[in-house]
Amino acid sequence: MGKITNFYTSSVGRKLLVGLTGFFLSAFLAFHLTINLFLFKQDAGKTFNDYSEFLATYPLLRPIEIVLFLLFVVHAFLALWLWFVNRRARPRDYEVLRASDNSKLESRVTFITGSVVLIFLVVHINTFFVTSRFFAAEESVTMYQRVANAFQNPWYVAFYVVALAFLAYHLKHGFQSMFQTFGLRSAKYQRLIDVVAIIFWLLIPLGFAAMPLYFLFRVH
Repeated sequence: MGKITNFYTSSVGRKLLVGLTGFFLSAFLAFHLTINLFLFKQDAGKTFNDYSEFLATYPLLRPIEIVLFLLFVVHAFLALWLWFVNRRARPRDYEVLRASDNSKLESRVTFITGSVVLIFLVVHINTFFVTSRFFAAEESVTMYQRVANAFQNPWYVAFYVVALAFLAYHLKHGFQSMFQTFGLRSAKYQRLIDVVAIIFWLLIPLGFAAMPLYFLFRVH
């Protein structure tokens, strides 16, 4: 037990935990997008509302929400800790600042992209989860209508799309770091890794970004 504890409290162990929690959170994003794609079905939101109602009454929903929350907290805390450790390892600026020679752009802005993603998640959860579950003014308003109403605001849509661009950038660096930490970035698996990474950091954010744009510009 002591060896396990020492490993997961070490820098390498915490990098591994950041990668694992990030992977499971990314898997949830894929599932979340799959359900949300029903927003595009031309049935006045019936299918999307049916799935939303099913998930809201699913017996394991609360445990799943708790696990997701814990995964996010662990991921954010350890990522922040590692960022500060890396910063502290170089307390003095380089005599000639050439950041591109010392680290990749994604690595240098991980803290910024992660912070924007955090703000985005807080706003997103408040808009579509907290408000509908705890402060619903009208029981007759369906989840589909809530989504459609929220995405009628151009400023909210702009914030949503920009935040998703930051999410994509964050995921891109995250997948590169994760496979590096797991020791899987070899020539044998590189092409497969690149394909899987593109699905997560490009296609999934694009899918989410298409939703607000669809409701903002669709012809009624």
